[in-house]
Amino acid sequence: MSRCELTGKGPVVKNLVSHSNIKTKSIALPNVQKKRIFSKVLNQMVRLNMATSTIRDMEHMGGLDNFILNQNDEVLSKRAMDIKRRIKRKLKSH
Repeated sequence: MSRCELTGKGPVVKNLVSHSNIKTKSIALPNVQKKRIFSKVLNQMVRLNMATSTIRDMEHMGGLDNFILNQNDEVLSKRAMDIKRRIKRKLKSH
């Protein structure tokens, strides 16, 4: 099942509760999309699997570079960590 590479959002198990209070298990999947996003620091397009809510949050924070630098390392995927390292390296060289 799909998972957001920037926030770690994944499937959630929930209960559907009927009027007679019968609980039925179901799975809520996040809306994960493959997106190409431009990194201003790296000056290139980056491809990531992202939840649509993450895309909105990223636009609110001012783009991919700012969002990924402020994100906690534990929730980032290996590909996202690689991008974060590349951004930090590029910023340090300037």
